[in-house]
Amino acid sequence: MRTRKSARAGQYLALLAYLVFLAFPFLWLISTAFKPPRELGSLHPTWIPKDPTLANFRQAFDEQPLLDAALNSLIAAVGAAVIAVLIATPMAYVMARHRTRLARAATGWVVVSQAFPFVLVIIPLFLVLKNLRLINSVPGLIMVYVVWALPFALWMLVGYVRAVPTELEEAAAVDGAGRLRTLVSITAPLLAPGIVATALFAFISAWNEFFFALVLLKTPEKQTLPVVLTHFIGAEGVADLGPLAAAAFLATLPSLVVFAVIQKRITGGMLAGAVKS
Repeated sequence: MRTRKSARAGQYLALLAYLVFLAFPFLWLISTAFKPPRELGSLHPTWIPKDPTLANFRQAFDEQPLLDAALNSLIAAVGAAVIAVLIATPMAYVMARHRTRLARAATGWVVVSQAFPFVLVIIPLFLVLKNLRLINSVPGLIMVYVVWALPFALWMLVGYVRAVPTELEEAAAVDGAGRLRTLVSITAPLLAPGIVATALFAFISAWNEFFFALVLLKTPEKQTLPVVLTHFIGAEGVADLGPLAAAAFLATLPSLVVFAVIQKRITGGMLAGAVKS
């Protein structure tokens, strides 16, 4: 009994340490965003600003086009999430229901493709987009995000499709429903938590992505938010810390809000009671 309690206490301590490790940068970012310049340069920094101010936020909006960049990021992230889900859902259904050698090979390729570094694929993607005349355009960036998010989205949805009881599809087939009708009317509603989780992954990945946007977008008015944040760092590497923290704090809010709104759908048991015993 003592050993079990000690093990559980150790688990809670490890979890607490992990939470502190994750929360520290974000909490320090919030603190920095509201500090005046004299506190930012203090040799004895404090967690809570002694004289909180919104000047950093005003300066950030005055110096850089944050709203335009946020709109570009939103368009790219939403577009990539929607397209990736629309493509991955029927593909995942086929791979999960038809376990052939080709399906297993495709699954293996999906896993292996996640190990490819960005530098390895950026040149081929750049040449393809150049031939399509999509360089320096948000639609071209959306295409890249879809290609990058699709393997992991497909891998996630395959697991969700396999969790759907085949008895439901067999009953639909008996009633005369075809494969497409079964997928749209029976399987897709039960996949709602998986589809939401996959869309959330694609959205957050595209919203936070920096490397592809930096290489592909050259015009300032088309750049996304992560790229614009680098403009707060001077040529000599000296950061304008206050406005940078304020802008970075605002850039993290959409991901947090989206996750907070739909987390119940991710964890909800949509399959509970779907099959009669």
